[in-house]
Amino acid sequence: MGAVATGLERLIESPPRWLAGRRLGLLCNPASVDRRLRHARLLVNARFPRALRALFSPQHGFFAEKQDNMIESDDLLDPVLGIPVFSLYGRTRIPTPEMFADIDLLLVDLQDVGTRVYTFAASLAYCMETAAACGKTVAVLDRPNPVGGRAVEGNLLRPEWASFVGRYPIPMRHGLTLAELARLCNTRFGIGCELKLVPMSGWRRDMLFAETGLPWVAPSPNLPTPAAAAVYPGQVLWEGTNVSEGRGTTQPFELFGAPFIRLAALEGEAALTPIEGAVLRPAVFEPTAHKWQGRACQGFQIHVTDPQRFAPYRATLRLVQALLRHHPQEFAWRPPPYEYEHERMPIDLIIGDGAVRRRLEALEPLESIEASWRQELAEFDALRREVFLYRD
Repeated sequence: MGAVATGLERLIESPPRWLAGRRLGLLCNPASVDRRLRHARLLVNARFPRALRALFSPQHGFFAEKQDNMIESDDLLDPVLGIPVFSLYGRTRIPTPEMFADIDLLLVDLQDVGTRVYTFAASLAYCMETAAACGKTVAVLDRPNPVGGRAVEGNLLRPEWASFVGRYPIPMRHGLTLAELARLCNTRFGIGCELKLVPMSGWRRDMLFAETGLPWVAPSPNLPTPAAAAVYPGQVLWEGTNVSEGRGTTQPFELFGAPFIRLAALEGEAALTPIEGAVLRPAVFEPTAHKWQGRACQGFQIHVTDPQRFAPYRATLRLVQALLRHHPQEFAWRPPPYEYEHERMPIDLIIGDGAVRRRLEALEPLESIEASWRQELAEFDALRREVFLYRD
């Protein structure tokens, strides 16, 4: 194999004893492939004939065809295997006991992106809770964190801001793989299901995705490349504003802008406070869908030049505050609904703490805002090390 073998590849190559004789389910999407781009459901079905009884799909659908939040997917029959596919982003986001009735063990093979708001982690946690209630087992087949496993960044989510885009008190950039995150939720956040983990081999916490030797398949439509994933832990904040995050373009999250932005003002701001590890290139783009569809948006593309030094959450907080300062009349927070929340402001759900938004609005120095969560971030960093499956 190459530098890294995923949990899926290791499971197929050397099945663990606890899998023998179990009826299987599989939570997956198009990114659930091996290095030869063979899909997990086909590999599992071939390796364990007649054991695979049901499939489950997360947000964006079984084929990752749904573009945006609150665009639901229906249950269906897999066109290849003829077994049911239960949508966990449709009539329910919480698997029911009936969905688990014909399985003993749920395999989970999802490409996470290392960011608290990415909903695959919430879907996994709900599956673990249902499994605990039904006496079933969950097994996570691990994959790389594309933004690395060393750095942690941002404020911890406050319990009163819990939602489908953040259920537990973790920072925006958590520095864990999906298996490690499952271990943390199971042991420290009280889920308590029977949890099995199939770690990768060859992965190091300092690895960039390009170093893994694995192919990138978009886990959702607007993360088409590792470059988009690299900026996503910060650029996702634009979803809570009237600024385009680049949806409807070929470079979502790398591009951001709006028709009202005056590039000269923001270029001056960026020159005064350069973003470490990245370059902001002025850009004009016209989204074909979503915010500002068909309108010319003035903004920037973020080019990450040093991923080890680049702090995406800090970078976008700085950019949001620059817009608050230079475009106070035009810039606006997006109103609800957002991810099935109809009352609370989307930006507060994304940030995970309404107080941070108010401090940004008050133009409080970003250094002061960051200092206020430094201690709790250090405590989380210590906590996450208890669930590490990989060390440098």
